[in-house]
Amino acid sequence: MPTAERTTSSSWAHAIVDALQEGGVDGRSLLSELGLDSALLEDPDARIPQDQMTRMWQLAVSRSGDPAIGLNMAKVVRPAHFNVVGYALMSSRNLREGFGRLVRYQRIIGEAADLDLQVRPDHYALVVSIHGDRLPVSAQSHDAALAYALAFCRWMTGRDIFPLKARFAYPEPADITAYQRVFGCPLEFGADCYSLSFSRELIEWPLATANPQLARVHDRLANEYLARFEESHVKHQARQILCRLLPQGEPKRQAVADALHVSTRTLQRRLQEEGTSFQQLLDETRRELARQYLSQLDLTLLEIAYLLGFADPSNFFRAFKRWFDMPPGQYRARQLAVTEP
Repeated sequence: MPTAERTTSSSWAHAIVDALQEGGVDGRSLLSELGLDSALLEDPDARIPQDQMTRMWQLAVSRSGDPAIGLNMAKVVRPAHFNVVGYALMSSRNLREGFGRLVRYQRIIGEAADLDLQVRPDHYALVVSIHGDRLPVSAQSHDAALAYALAFCRWMTGRDIFPLKARFAYPEPADITAYQRVFGCPLEFGADCYSLSFSRELIEWPLATANPQLARVHDRLANEYLARFEESHVKHQARQILCRLLPQGEPKRQAVADALHVSTRTLQRRLQEEGTSFQQLLDETRRELARQYLSQLDLTLLEIAYLLGFADPSNFFRAFKRWFDMPPGQYRARQLAVTEP
C-alpha cells in the first residue's frame, strides 16, 4: 500500500544547493535533471519529495567524487534556510531552548528527519535520524544536518565552539580530514546513531540575540505554518483528538473515527497511508505527553498516569520504562538535576 510521501522544505533544499555550489557542483542543474523546476527554491511554501533529495545527493557525490560534500553545509549558514524556525532559534534564551524549538518545529524544515535533544548527566546530545521513503537515505543528508547544526550554533553564539564528540553511524571513511576540519572534536564512526555532544555550560549559555517577545511571535508563526501544513494529515488530526480524549480513559478507535467523521476502516487506511497505525499513534502520543507532564512538578505520577488514559497506574510505569529505559520518578529526578542552577 502506498504511503504518504515525506517532503523537504524549499528553504532547506536551497541550503543544499548552496552547499553543493561550494563543492563545485551546480545544484540547480541537478534539480533539472531530476525533473524539478529550480524556481521552487524561491517559493518558501514549496516542498520537494525526500527521495528526490536523496537522488540529488547521489548525483552530487557522483559528479564531485567527494563523499563528504554534505559537510559543505557548514559554509552556507543563513537563518532563512530554516524558514521561520531559524528566526525562532535566534530569539531563544540559550541553545537549549533553541534546540527545543528545532525539535518541535522540525517538520517545517523536513518531514524525513527526527531530532531529539537528550539530557545526559554531564552533557547534552543532539541526535539526528533521517529517514528515506522508497530509497535509503544518503549518508550526506546526515552529514549536512550535523554540520549545519554546529555552524548555526557558532553563528548564533558568535563563538568558534566545538562539540565534545561527533558520532556517525557509518564506517570510518578513508579520509577524515574534512570531518576534523568541520567538527574539530573527537569523531566516532560505526556508532549507533548520528549525534553531536555539547557541554552543559555551552548549551545553557545566554544568547546575545535572545528576545522573549520576538520568540513568542516566531512561535506563533511557526505553529500557524505547521497547522497549514498538517491540516490535511489525518495523523495530525487524530493526535489532537487523542490528546483531548486521553484524560477520560484510553480512547477507542471508534471514538477517534467518530470525531473525524470517518469509519474506523477509513481511519486505519489513512493512518497506514501516512506510515502509522492507531495503536502506534496512541503510544507515541502518550510518550510525548508523558515527557511534558513530568516537567510539571504539581502533577503526581498517579495523576499523570490517569491523564494519559491508564486505568491501572502499573501499566503506565511499564509503558514509561519501555519508552525511556527508566521509571518516571527517576526520569523526573534527572530532569530536575539538569535544570537546577
